[in-house]
Amino acid sequence: MYQGKKSSDSLDSHLPYSYKDCGHIEYAKAYELQKNLFEAAILHKQNKTIADNHLLFCEHEPVFTLGKHGKEQNMLLSGALLSQRGVKLHRIDRGGDITYHGPGQITGYPIFDLEQFGMGIKQYIYTMEQCIIETLLLNGIVGERLEGATGVWIEPNTSKARKICAIGVHASRFITLHGFALNVFTDLSYFSWINPCGFTNKGVTSMEQEMKSTTSMELVKQQLEESFRRHFTLAYRKHHTSKESSQTIALTKNAQ
Repeated sequence: MYQGKKSSDSLDSHLPYSYKDCGHIEYAKAYELQKNLFEAAILHKQNKTIADNHLLFCEHEPVFTLGKHGKEQNMLLSGALLSQRGVKLHRIDRGGDITYHGPGQITGYPIFDLEQFGMGIKQYIYTMEQCIIETLLLNGIVGERLEGATGVWIEPNTSKARKICAIGVHASRFITLHGFALNVFTDLSYFSWINPCGFTNKGVTSMEQEMKSTTSMELVKQQLEESFRRHFTLAYRKHHTSKESSQTIALTKNAQ
């Protein structure tokens, strides 16, 4: 009778992604880095080999990004005025509408093979939201979901609803691109130049604006990455343990 291996020690100690804090980096350079990692992961999938997973944290200079289904009219300034003020608008292939990235904001880019975590895109977005919600709670802020809208909100079902974290993703062959933007010390005045995420009746906020105590970018990054590592390591181990169990059962039956 086949004696299957138990969940291995290597699985227990395996970290499901590599993490890099890119610091202050131009949006175009960060996007190029993402695309290179994304395309390498796609190539692995095509060759039926294991893709590497990456989590990048960045801070950008002021820039607006417009998702593939976003509406141009949600950019409230003309191209000439944007150029005058030294701010670029990038049209990109993520979901969602228009948003702002800039200093004091943690922009996170997970390039993950969701099949390795046993996740679909909806569960992936839900898990990202949960990581943000937990990080906010560590800082005394109650973040919540808003039905029908991705991201994390403060007082979402009231007239004071305001978004603290935007989420927009793209996926191909279950490999993800783009991610989230958490406002920590963000200059919120830039959001007055757009209809954030396409909304005209909801506000935006930051951790700095909501907190009663002080924090630092370094601490929030650490808290957020720890939450990502906890949730995605758990999902990775659960998926691979379940897969190993299924394989063991199948081999046992074949050996009988």
